[in-house]
Amino acid sequence: MNAVSVIVGLDTPANVLVTGASSGIGLAVVRQLLANDRVAGVFALSRHAETSPELAALQADHGERLQLLSVDLTSNEALASVAGRINIHCDRLHLVFSAAGVLHAPGVTPEKSLTSLSRASLESVFALNAFAPVLLAQALAPLLRHDEPAVFASLSARVGSIGDNQLGGWYAYRASKAAQNQLLRTLAVEWRRTLRNACVLLLHPGTVDTPLSRPFQANVPESKLFTPERAARQLLDIVAQATPANSGCFVAWDGSTVPW
Repeated sequence: MNAVSVIVGLDTPANVLVTGASSGIGLAVVRQLLANDRVAGVFALSRHAETSPELAALQADHGERLQLLSVDLTSNEALASVAGRINIHCDRLHLVFSAAGVLHAPGVTPEKSLTSLSRASLESVFALNAFAPVLLAQALAPLLRHDEPAVFASLSARVGSIGDNQLGGWYAYRASKAAQNQLLRTLAVEWRRTLRNACVLLLHPGTVDTPLSRPFQANVPESKLFTPERAARQLLDIVAQATPANSGCFVAWDGSTVPW
């Protein structure tokens, strides 16, 4: 592909971790990073990473540059083990790209009204969309604590914007993304003091043709429905220019700021 630096100011090849790596945007991000000669290695995390045919094919092509880690991001025990498993291969990370998330799943559908809400679905959606990214940051902080530039980027969504909410509905998804925004914004404030070379970004990818959005694409204009490959490219371009001065920002795929 190219030899473009993954992060501005990073002079060494990057070590990268991607969650949600077995499908959608996460898989596209893994592919594009592996095509970049400035990437030393990619750690691909998903619930079933080690049994993913797509990731296995990439590993066959790229060998030890791609490490597959099957991790349940909603499990405290699994998160606690991640840093140690990475430490076997390297002592630092330069980019964490958190792409895991849930909008619908067995027993979970976006709510159209208050009567559709349930405690179980709220807890399930919050566990992955809101809690997992910040707990992942907690687990990986030792690997991000170094003198080189580092970025922790997490997929949010415009529907998580409180100021932009004009349609209502989708209670759990909207609220979980808003909660993620606040948690990672708070993390950015702390890391300005303790990890001065780090940047925390919240990213809105637009509407992407993935299993997450597929049931809800009917009214999306063709020009606004992105392939995972295009979405990954757009988001990685934003990441590549991010500096600590941008930490705590909520940014859309086109570089515009999304209101909180």
